[in-house]
Amino acid sequence: MKRSTLSRLAFAGVTSATVFGAVAGSEKLQRIAKPLMIPALAARGVRPMSTLGIAVAAATVGDVLLIDPDDDARILRGAAAFAVMQGCYCSLLAARGARPTPANAGPRLAGWATAATLLMQRSPAVAPGLAGYGLTLAAMSTLAADRAVAPGSATFAGVVVPGSDPRSRLALGGILFTVSDALIVFRRLFLDRESHRRVAEGAILATYAVAQLFLVEGLSGEK
Repeated sequence: MKRSTLSRLAFAGVTSATVFGAVAGSEKLQRIAKPLMIPALAARGVRPMSTLGIAVAAATVGDVLLIDPDDDARILRGAAAFAVMQGCYCSLLAARGARPTPANAGPRLAGWATAATLLMQRSPAVAPGLAGYGLTLAAMSTLAADRAVAPGSATFAGVVVPGSDPRSRLALGGILFTVSDALIVFRRLFLDRESHRRVAEGAILATYAVAQLFLVEGLSGEK
């Protein structure tokens, strides 16, 4: 069996366990499975000291810190780790020719501004740190949407259509990452019932996992 296939199977297994642990409220299961998610992706051959290797290492640190998504101090440290990851992704995308365009940047900056405003109004203790991280996310998603990173891929209304080439899924990876983090804000600010918060956490982790899959595969050149 190919190394990349084994990596995907391992990733699917630990991701499923992590999402189930979130929905079931099992922190113990998450502590076992969640730190293994991104290393399972990296096992396909990501070099540890490469820019992508640094990105997945930072993501793993962030994942460990955010096992408890309601601890403000850990949230801010996790956001800092993920900002490093997003910076690495931006560097890799820029090296592949990605550049920001008004059409791609506009909606993402509007979404960032909306989330930052809501956080400042309703959760000011973490608002500056999360807003700072949000800018790195918006930058990554903007660059991932540039057609230059997926030459030859089909487009529809200026958007790259995901296909068999892993690079064609980078744009969707950026979008799903944005959705995942938007759900974090929604969960924090608007959900009170524990059962609803658990389901939301499961959705956050599921969209995050798929986003990371598309980004790591697209940036590592795996097919």
